[in-house]
Parts: sequence; C-alpha cells; structure tokens
Amino acid sequence: MFVITQFIGLYVLNANPFEIKTIVNGTTQIAENPSLSWIQPPQITQESDFSMYFGSLLISFIIAIVILFLLTKFKINVVLRIWFFSVVSIALFITINAILLKSPLAIFANSLFFIIPAVIVALVLGFIKIFRQNFLVHNLTELLIYPGIATVFVPILNLWFIIVLLILISIYDMWAVWHSGIMQKMAKYQINKLKVFSGFFVPYISKEMRMNLKKLKKSKIKKKIKVNMAILGGGDIVFPIISSGVVLKTGSISLPFHLLPNFAFHGGFLPAVFVIAGATLGLTLLFVFSEKKKFYPAMPFISAGIFLGLILSQILL
Repeated sequence: MFVITQFIGLYVLNANPFEIKTIVNGTTQIAENPSLSWIQPPQITQESDFSMYFGSLLISFIIAIVILFLLTKFKINVVLRIWFFSVVSIALFITINAILLKSPLAIFANSLFFIIPAVIVALVLGFIKIFRQNFLVHNLTELLIYPGIATVFVPILNLWFIIVLLILISIYDMWAVWHSGIMQKMAKYQINKLKVFSGFFVPYISKEMRMNLKKLKKSKIKKKIKVNMAILGGGDIVFPIISSGVVLKTGSISLPFHLLPNFAFHGGFLPAVFVIAGATLGLTLLFVFSEKKKFYPAMPFISAGIFLGLILSQILL
C-alpha cells in the first residue's frame, strides 16, 4: 500500500492538476485550473521565495499540531471530525482532478460537467471514510488522499529545504513517540474514541500463527485467531511523496553556500524512483526489526532511506 501510494503520488504530481493544458493550432497552451484556483500554491519567482515559504510552512505545521493536540486533549470530537472530513475531501478532489485531466473528460475541464462529478465523488468518499468506518474503504481512500495533499506543498519546496524538513520532522517524530508520548496518545484517541485515523492499518501474523492457520485449514475447525495490526501514520506516507515530488520537478541544482561549486544535483523521474525505493527500504527495515506492541517513530528510518536514495541516484545515474 505504501509503495502504491508513492507512485500514485508521482502520477498526480506529474499531472499537475492546478494547470490545464490544451493544444491550439499545434501549440500547447497552459491555463489555471478554475476548479482548484482557490487552493492554488503560490508561484515561485526567485530562489529567495523558497526561504519565505519554508518559514511559513514550519509555522503552519506547528500551529496545526498544537490545534490538533488541544482538540484531542479536550475531546472536541465534532470539530475534529469536520476537520478530517474537510482535509480528506479537498485532497480527494485534487487527486480526482489530476486523474480526470488525463482522461477523455479533460475536454470539459472548464465546465460544471467536470467539476460537479469530482466534487460528488470526493464528498461521498470523504463521508464514508470519516462517518462510516470500513477497513477496506479506509485504506483505499488513503491511496488518493496523500498525493492530493502533496501537490499543495511540492511547488513551494526545493531539494535543500525538503532535506531540512525531513530532518526536523524526524527529530519531532522521535520526541513525540519516545519522549513525550504525544503521538501514541493522539493515535489511540483517534482510533478508540474518534474512530478516525490518518494512515494505513497493516495486519501481520507471526510465524507461529501462520502454522496454526495451516493446521486449522487442514482440520477444518473454525476458530478465531487474533491478528496484530501495524499502524503507519499519514505523515509517514505524505512526506516521502513530497520528497519524491520535489526531486521529480528538480532539474539541476547546486549545493547551497557555494559548496562544491563543480557539483550539481540532478533530479527527474528516475531519481524520484530512487527516493521511493529508499523510503520503502527504511520502512521495511523498521517493520522487520521492530518489536510487537511497541511504538516506533517511522520518519527517522524513512528519512534515512530517502537520503540513501538521493545519494545512490547521483552515483548510479
């Protein structure tokens, strides 16, 4: 599920749902997508803009985390559900736009025939996910949510700022899981009380349980077996998508502060795939070596894998 979401993210980011491309007399014309103009990311006109937007992004993240913590602490469930529903529906709407823009329906991109179906599908899926809990629907909608979220952030980040962001997020993740326990408290509250969680539920069975299952199948005796669940948070999914998206859009970029003036990082599709492979490797190692019934911060492992992927992409490509 993690890998599939990453590649859906690359597809959506490459489609760029915020722009509509039309061919007139053999010439490609690019116009703003009117259905997404209200959430259009700001245009970067010069390198210094990245610094400004990065600072704003960090402040926004801090405010969002504080608000989410306070709403959870005081158990304001109605606001939390509305918040989740709004974010989920908007993200789904963006992803659906990207998919439709690559379909024959793209000719209706400026009409209500394009916008209304996308709105209806996004709202219905968002409603089912938040208010009608279903394991399958939850994981299926998660495949589309994070690519939509990533499209908002990728345009305002460059390679060096996404590296800094990954480091900061990894440090926060370690503090929130291993030191303060905030992450566990919020996750447990969302799952047990709110019945809503952003991320994947991954069932896994030990070798002993697999052997018991085989014996039960042979004996044809019906018996319930407890299945453990691994939980992967939404941030652990979306940040690798943002990272691969930034690498995808990067042409060639020099090191900051004029370090190694003869070296330049080259981005593109294949380096982005290396980022996905690295993130997947880091996550796999975490699942392999982690202990049951313990919480682990996934971002340090995922970030390390991403950094490895970035390095290998420049060595091997």
